[in-house]
Amino acid sequence: MRRSLGERIFQRFNVCLLAALGFAAVFPIYYVFIVSITPYIELVRNGGFIVVPRDITFQAYGELLQDPKMTRALFNSVYITVVSTLLGVVLSLMLAYGLSNRTMPGRNAVLLLLLITMLFHGGMIPQYMLIKWLGLLNTYASLILSGTVSVFNVLIMKTFIENLPDNLEEAALIDGATEAGYLVKIVLPLSLPIVATVGLFYAVAHWNAFFEAILYISDVSKHPLQAVLREMLNVPDPSEFEGDISQLVPTEATKMAAVMISIVPVLLIYPFLQKYFTKGVLLGSIKG
Repeated sequence: MRRSLGERIFQRFNVCLLAALGFAAVFPIYYVFIVSITPYIELVRNGGFIVVPRDITFQAYGELLQDPKMTRALFNSVYITVVSTLLGVVLSLMLAYGLSNRTMPGRNAVLLLLLITMLFHGGMIPQYMLIKWLGLLNTYASLILSGTVSVFNVLIMKTFIENLPDNLEEAALIDGATEAGYLVKIVLPLSLPIVATVGLFYAVAHWNAFFEAILYISDVSKHPLQAVLREMLNVPDPSEFEGDISQLVPTEATKMAAVMISIVPVLLIYPFLQKYFTKGVLLGSIKG
């Protein structure tokens, strides 16, 4: 079918627009990487902006990976993210499964309470007082438990499970399956798209969190990567250094290398979950 002139113009406009948006999304990451491998002296010669460096050095990455503080922060972030994500997905799935049962006593009251927490938040001070009262200050548990379950994620899971055929549960119960067995053997395999989606939401949120660490953790050895990165961004400008700055690991390169280390895990994980992410969001956002 031959397209009209207006359709061809519209299609080319869309291509140009999407290309521009893609460039706007990719270029900041590219620039951060370029600065992280560029000697500081060359960055200064180019007025602080460079697209294609003449010299390349990975000294900043080497220094960071050899720094015990950075490696410890990286371990802390991985540990907190993995444990928080697994715990959040399990609890969210269990809560969503219970709420998806329309005959559950008190279902509407629980849903109302959950919705109230989305509209009204207790605030930072009550949350800090709660963490202190529980004796969780300066522990990993304060970071893991402070954002374990998201009501938004629970509602997405609930909607997804409600769309599963009712006769699946009836057939499983007739065959002798328990509620727990039905959840693990039937619901969980069919809910992998939404589980992957919610897991990605939890993982990204916990990986990027830094404010809770500053608020609850006084021991810097327990700080996650994002909190350490925030401290690095407050380092004085290397132009204040008196001497041969070309012999130094450039401060800007160090900062950008730390940024790259903090975003690479998310960039590596997302492509593997993309197909589940799209399907899970679509199916979990509509009600059949």
